[in-house]
Amino acid sequence: MRINITSVFVDDQAKALAFYTDVLGFVKKHDVPVGGARWLTVVSPEQPEGTELLLEPDGHPAVKPYKSALVADGIPATSFAVDDVQAEHRRLTGLGVRFTQDPLRMGPVTTAVLDDTCGNLIQLAQVD
Repeated sequence: MRINITSVFVDDQAKALAFYTDVLGFVKKHDVPVGGARWLTVVSPEQPEGTELLLEPDGHPAVKPYKSALVADGIPATSFAVDDVQAEHRRLTGLGVRFTQDPLRMGPVTTAVLDDTCGNLIQLAQVD
């Protein structure tokens, strides 16, 4: 068993695709119309056949209160592995990304938390 697809709820799929590709550096894998939304996934350019991230519309009534509660408590919706949190923080800050937590070393892990502009906090994590 392995993780094939995971998702993050987004308030605007087009905006999310631009942020996750143009800013974070993922690449679009699938973009299929499904009713009024899209089956829209991105992958790491380093692992194009790896785990897909579904940019899932947040239209279900339970989703917005859930997302708001996570953001209010500073809880990331998901976590992405990076080789160098400090370097990613500098790169993304230079692109105008807002961080809610600057790089913080916690034992063998360094993390930072950013706002994805689509209603979520995303953690970047580096394991030493």
